[in-house]
Amino acid sequence: MKRFAVSCVAVAVLLATTQEPKPPAPPLRAVGNPQIDFPGFLDLANAAAAVREPRRLTEVEFAAAIGQPGTVLLDARSADKYRARHIAGAVSLPFTDFTAAALANVIPTGHTRVLIYCNNNFGGDERAFASKAPRASLNISTYIALATYGYTNVWELGPKLDVQATRLRWAGTDTGR
Repeated sequence: MKRFAVSCVAVAVLLATTQEPKPPAPPLRAVGNPQIDFPGFLDLANAAAAVREPRRLTEVEFAAAIGQPGTVLLDARSADKYRARHIAGAVSLPFTDFTAAALANVIPTGHTRVLIYCNNNFGGDERAFASKAPRASLNISTYIALATYGYTNVWELGPKLDVQATRLRWAGTDTGR
């Protein structure tokens, strides 16, 4: 009897490991919506990738660019993060509020020089600069969104800086300075 039970278990294991794999779940049903263009987004992201890297600035380059006439320093973080701490001179337009009209209110033309930074550029103040997953960095989304709306002169802060050690000047309610 014991040998029979062991044989049954062995056969069951053998059958379980040699069965055809289950077919994958059917794909989700495609629902058309002309207001959502994922292939277009991917095309634009790839095009932006080709020009973005040389437009990532060092701390010194970024600080110098802030003072150039006609430059807009854009903070696309949430309004509460902006209120807590932002680079002096930055204008707030949260990423979730990006529309053609809202962007035109803060960036005069598609050729205006725009400087951007995000949470992942700063350490030492988790309340104002909570880190995002690297692939979800707001710089990436902001850069692509600005390109989507026709802004072609976008530059971003490249390195990660300590909020206490940076040469950039702060404004906001929680600057500690």
